[in-house]
Amino acid sequence: MRKIVNEGAGVRGFFRLRIRENGKIVGQSDWFENIVTNVGIEKYIHAFSGTTGTLQVSHISIGTGGAPASDATSLTGEVVVSSRRAAVAGSLSSTNRAASNGTSTMQFAATLASSDSFVTAAASISNIGLFNSSSAGSLMAGNTYDSSALATNQNVEMSYQIRFSYT
Repeated sequence: MRKIVNEGAGVRGFFRLRIRENGKIVGQSDWFENIVTNVGIEKYIHAFSGTTGTLQVSHISIGTGGAPASDATSLTGEVVVSSRRAAVAGSLSSTNRAASNGTSTMQFAATLASSDSFVTAAASISNIGLFNSSSAGSLMAGNTYDSSALATNQNVEMSYQIRFSYT
């Protein structure tokens, strides 16, 4: 009789924000877990399988709303004016599958600079999301966090990780 190997896989996302003013950190969050939307799951599957409709994460944005629902396609209260989301730089790190498990992490990083006038008035930011376009497009993943006061002279540095794990 053949033994069936129990394998599992998972996708989880995490994000962190940092607010800078005059080069000094004036606010920083811990790492928070995100919500991968239905569109996000579908696009990850398409990317993995190489099928038509593959969309890559290309931009990140922040907003004043709450957590997106699993079927959300946009970020509630997005604060970026003129749909100028921040383009992300991505990097991939991976650990080989050992006797028990392994992980691969895709990290996206971007900065919204005050010199780009991404906000025109002070805002209380409280959510974040990954998108496949600089405007419109689909929300791939996102979540909410304790709100932070954001002034027009502050930059927002964003880090977002999508972690794939397997056992």
